[in-house]
Amino acid sequence: MTEQLRLMAVHAHPDDESSKGAATMAKYVSEGVDVLVVTCTGGERGSILNPKLQGDPYIEENIHEVRRKEMDEAREILGVKQEWLGFVDSGLPEGDPLPPLPQGCFALEDVDKAAGRLVRSIRAFRPQVITTYDENGGYPHPDHIMTHKITMVAFDGAADAEKYPESEFGPLWQPLKVYYNQGFNRPRTVALHEALESRGLESPYGEWLKRWEEFERVERTLTTHVPCADFFEIRDKALIAHATQIDPDGGWFRVPMEIQKEVWPTEDYELAKSVVGTSLPEDDLFAGVRDNA
Repeated sequence: MTEQLRLMAVHAHPDDESSKGAATMAKYVSEGVDVLVVTCTGGERGSILNPKLQGDPYIEENIHEVRRKEMDEAREILGVKQEWLGFVDSGLPEGDPLPPLPQGCFALEDVDKAAGRLVRSIRAFRPQVITTYDENGGYPHPDHIMTHKITMVAFDGAADAEKYPESEFGPLWQPLKVYYNQGFNRPRTVALHEALESRGLESPYGEWLKRWEEFERVERTLTTHVPCADFFEIRDKALIAHATQIDPDGGWFRVPMEIQKEVWPTEDYELAKSVVGTSLPEDDLFAGVRDNA
């Protein structure tokens, strides 16, 4: 294929790009693929999850600016491009009953209208492949679910001149494939859990697996396993750059790197839609694309 390969990863908040598919992106960047992260919101309603930074008045008062700086650092580490869609974080509603979502937030936007912003980005960047979340958002955060909705509308809408006129949204472009991130899948979790226990090490996944049993979580179809173990360290470095969101001494980093690379050296995806032929399972997000100039 003579045309430049381009990958777009659509995420809800700054830090999502580093916890979902980051090693894959770093791998493709190393191969010369043009990679763009599109971040739907500024993460301004996100909690400060790193206990070392909780209670810092500057961070609390300037969380939007702080998270933008964190995103800049993570972007540099991964070697990707990044742009903001400019929507307002919806927050994660908690309580029983759940409180209403705040007015003006991303999750309350009109889906077709919100997708128009992403259509502009797709038509400008012209990705052959897009990654995002499944219909459950990966987990049921309202912004993740909304990200799924607008991405799926924009995947088709980018080639629809009637719904999104070229005069307003730019020249038509049809992405060829869209994938759901499925990095937090049960087979991987079980494999790492058992590997740790067999070595006499404490596993951080015991509670995860219990919750899976309790809620009878539906297993997703893993169609694509991208080998990217050589980029796990870059992934972790990018994740740690989101200092307000990640405790470097927390559960994210309790599995020794050598075990991760040995037991599960891939990041995993579910092919949601493709307009090119491919053979499953795949080991490349561009399978079927590289042969179609």
